[in-house]
Amino acid sequence: MNYPTLGAIIPFWAIAIIIVVSVIIFLVLAKFIGIWIRARVSNAPVSMSNLIAMWLRKVPVAMIVDSRITASKAGLEFSTNQLEAHYLAGGSVEHTVLALIAADKAEIPLPYDRACAIDLAVKGTTKTVLEAVRTSINPAVIDCPGGGGKIDAVARDGIQIRARARVTVRSNLDRFVGGATEETIIARVNEGIVTSIGSASSHKDVLENPDNISKRVLGKGLDANTAFEILSIDIADVDVGENIGATLQKSQAQADKDVAQAKAEVRRAAAVATEQEMSARTQEMRAKLVEAEAQVPLAIAEAFRAGNLGVMDYVKYRNVVADTDMRESIAGDVADGEEDEGL
Repeated sequence: MNYPTLGAIIPFWAIAIIIVVSVIIFLVLAKFIGIWIRARVSNAPVSMSNLIAMWLRKVPVAMIVDSRITASKAGLEFSTNQLEAHYLAGGSVEHTVLALIAADKAEIPLPYDRACAIDLAVKGTTKTVLEAVRTSINPAVIDCPGGGGKIDAVARDGIQIRARARVTVRSNLDRFVGGATEETIIARVNEGIVTSIGSASSHKDVLENPDNISKRVLGKGLDANTAFEILSIDIADVDVGENIGATLQKSQAQADKDVAQAKAEVRRAAAVATEQEMSARTQEMRAKLVEAEAQVPLAIAEAFRAGNLGVMDYVKYRNVVADTDMRESIAGDVADGEEDEGL
């Protein structure tokens, strides 16, 4: 009896399709069987279809499953859809899960959605959501000002005070998204220190009670609308700088001196101009006098012609002129002799 062969019952192309499908199924199972078993034995099961779907969506399957296992072992339950959605949004699933675990162990209320929001908010910066949670658990210390420098301020007596502060802060997770960063805290603390020192009546008061600066600055609520809560402000170092008041007074005195010298120079120039003007007027008057004297002989000649002046009158006039010249000459000689005796 002749039995039909497999090729006669099922076409060859169908057999080839079955073989190809079987190989694909085997390869897929071989790829995900380890992850599926690891999730199953860790009490964080993930269906094979879900693993394949994540793979097709180009989501790192192992990272999602391992993060879910980590959360499950810490007593937190998150679905693969939640973790996958955060990854596709550009977040760091591993840091977010670790941050949630740390917050849960520290009994800090931190919902999953807020943790994801914080993680996305710090994306592209040097900070992470895990660091934010750790800072909330273990407060950080910020140096004011940064870079190891000091804040320069001037008391009311004109003495410069140089101070350096250390600010202890912890993260405020409720305001971390949209809140001001450390730079704002540093700027506000610097401003508060300058204001406190500037309001002190004497630099001695600052040196005697530097804690007054901390109290005044801390009482201003500088952490409003920031991502941090200020726990304490401690003045780490206080030095006496220059006498700014004396320097300013010296500069003002020099400026006043320059102004006075400029005004004196203006007055001197005005006096010189006036002197030159008077000299010019004197020369002008002398010229007029000479001109008037030149008219005298003409007037005498005219008087002769008109018969108003006789010869004897002219002789008397000349005698008077000669007598006047002689007296002036004698007076000049006497004055010169007195000056020689004085010398």
